[in-house]
Amino acid sequence: MKHFTARAHTNIALLKYWGKVDETLIIPTTTSISLTLKEFYTDTTVWFDPSAATDRITLDGQPLSSKKAADITHFLDLIRQKAGITDRAMVRSTNHVPTAAGLASSASAFAALAGAASHAANLNLTHSELSRLARQGSGSACRSIYGGFVKWTRGTTDQDSVATPLATYVNWPIQLITVIISDHPKKIYSRAGMQHAKKTSALYASWVDRSNKMVPIMEEAITAQDLAQIGTIAETNALEMHATNATARPPFNYLTDASWAIIQLAAQLRSQGIPVYATMDAGPNVKLISNPADTDTILTAIDSVLPGVNLEIATPGPGLQVTEGDLMT
Repeated sequence: MKHFTARAHTNIALLKYWGKVDETLIIPTTTSISLTLKEFYTDTTVWFDPSAATDRITLDGQPLSSKKAADITHFLDLIRQKAGITDRAMVRSTNHVPTAAGLASSASAFAALAGAASHAANLNLTHSELSRLARQGSGSACRSIYGGFVKWTRGTTDQDSVATPLATYVNWPIQLITVIISDHPKKIYSRAGMQHAKKTSALYASWVDRSNKMVPIMEEAITAQDLAQIGTIAETNALEMHATNATARPPFNYLTDASWAIIQLAAQLRSQGIPVYATMDAGPNVKLISNPADTDTILTAIDSVLPGVNLEIATPGPGLQVTEGDLMT
């Protein structure tokens, strides 16, 4: 019963994943591009116990609810099937990211689970195979297998819907200042929200088309290390994604007045010559793509709009790490 521990970092999508064409395999409507973040991650330890009657799963020291445990058991079943085993799994996971608050905690969670559980099951999977596996737990998890800038090609099958690295080591100045408007669970989870927008928003099809056309332009901007172009594309893509929610029937919204205050602040700072751009996932929290050299100016401006708001500064992070034992080294 060897124990394996994996650490996977969350990622922020610069070109968003918002909707599926295949809900079982989690095949997306768009190709997405993300940046893996050093400061937000999940540590997960897994071992298989032939004497156990059920999977035992804890998150941050607490047993999971039956629904969330069922999702993880289903994912573990995929691994058991690949490994040809039936032993139940012991899973201990710790999130170093606010859960379900628009910071892609599911990405780091399922990427870490894929890494730790596959090793514990004696599977020797490539990074590409781990990406495909993680995708079936949470779509964005396929990107957290890799560090730096990552592209998830939408594909049409299990084999070709996979993430690949674009720039694993990012040694030029780019950061995300995360403005944590709320760290409480969302009322509408991403999985339900994206499918509702896909089915009912009149803007959804045009958003998909525009998003996919932005992929090569974003890739060129990353290669050129062009912060302004990366930020401009990311902000436009995020705002247009949220517009599909606002035009769904019935409409729904993740952004709050405080979220909009920060989005508008980014535009104001740009008018003053400071390159800062907003992006938002399915939650109220706003991430400001920026140059570390401008940090003090940006933080002062944020404090003038939302005094005392919680902030995290995130930098480009590494890909999946797996070690034998109960702790990461």
